[in-house]
Amino acid sequence: MSGFFYGDLMEPEILKQKEPFRQAVIDRLGPLPIDFAEKFDFIHSTRHTSERYSAAGVLLLLFFRENAASSPTGQGEYCFHLIKRSARVSQPGDLSCPGGMLAPRLDVFLKPLISCGMIRVLQGDAKRHVRQRRPAEVAALMLFLTGAVREAWEEIGLSPFNVRFLGPLPCHSLILFRRTIFPLVGLVNNTPRYRPNHEVERIVEIPLRSFFQTENFARMQIQAVDDIHRADQASWEFPCFVQRDRDNGQDVLWGATLHIIIRFLEILFDFELPDVSSHPVITRTLGQNYMTGTK
Repeated sequence: MSGFFYGDLMEPEILKQKEPFRQAVIDRLGPLPIDFAEKFDFIHSTRHTSERYSAAGVLLLLFFRENAASSPTGQGEYCFHLIKRSARVSQPGDLSCPGGMLAPRLDVFLKPLISCGMIRVLQGDAKRHVRQRRPAEVAALMLFLTGAVREAWEEIGLSPFNVRFLGPLPCHSLILFRRTIFPLVGLVNNTPRYRPNHEVERIVEIPLRSFFQTENFARMQIQAVDDIHRADQASWEFPCFVQRDRDNGQDVLWGATLHIIIRFLEILFDFELPDVSSHPVITRTLGQNYMTGTK
């Protein structure tokens, strides 16, 4: 990717180039070392213990918006498609990637549909890179890819025939939950017709170029109720990203999903999170329903 790295948060021109960027993502993520097999083995080893961990596969979705109205030049540009979680599920109001917990028996049953190419999620160079990995890595990657594609269909109605796998990202373990996220980058091929279910309030589209504008970053100060905060800490402060819409509304991206996106940008562009020590503070209280939703 020589020539695609930009310092000082300058916007990379490749974000406006549909095919070159898609290929660059495949080339960078294809040989990337991942820890899927090791993390999955650990999670499996805890299944009969008092501290059982869980695993979730998610899709970091990319979509190329042709003649984007939000673009300063009106050119096409790449965007992330995230979901805003509804009040009926845990972590209500958070932005996250589509996906969720494995359904082991169902996902094992569905996996051959992707592996054999009946559902063409895995194609071309991305498929070649997967085949060059260790058998244990391939098995774990394909299982989580299947689960993430299935969950995206259930949550937002994303057709499995309209998404193409580009590559994996390193796992991320959550702080408040005994859960590890297995992220996979997918490209939405054609303009999607999303149908969010009860778990999703709405779809949020964020141009990738927005992450190269330092004014979009802030500090999030989290206050937690007694049954959430740890004995030694009742509040936390994290970097966050603020997505503003045309009606002066805003969505705040923080935590695991922001970490996954920043990791993706680091791998692609040597991106560095800006210093937010002097940026505005956004305060949020995590209530009793944060862990469970209202159900």
